[in-house]
Amino acid sequence: MSQKLKVMVLNGPNLQLLGQREPGIYGNETLADIEKRCRKVADTLQFDLDFYQSNHEGKLVDLIGSALNKYDGIVINPAAYTHTSVALRDAIAGAAVPTIEVHISNVHSREEFRHKSLTAPVCVGQICGIGTYGYELALLGLNEFINKK
Repeated sequence: MSQKLKVMVLNGPNLQLLGQREPGIYGNETLADIEKRCRKVADTLQFDLDFYQSNHEGKLVDLIGSALNKYDGIVINPAAYTHTSVALRDAIAGAAVPTIEVHISNVHSREEFRHKSLTAPVCVGQICGIGTYGYELALLGLNEFINKK
């Protein structure tokens, strides 16, 4: 039997406010609701899952930097750092761990500054605009990507 895959789910700034913050854009689910659903998918896929949220760019960079030889994949919602953080981009590229970027809203139909992702070019894929279900699809996508290597 092969070893369980280990995946890290990272959430950036203000995502701890899900369920309260702009429900017309982000819905009514909380980050705890998303984590619960991710854990169900991880159990089905037989992944070990670590779930984090931080408002601090450096903390996210540190977590990504710790991923090499520890995690088989990363799902990240960099939130506002998507559009501003060269540090996150470089951390993802440097860790060389398959990463999928997730956004709850369709960033391409929102304000123009949200149209450009600094992190997406170093990810294996990006999912946006389908609500919190994007996290589950990212886990399924990582499973496919990792198992096809």
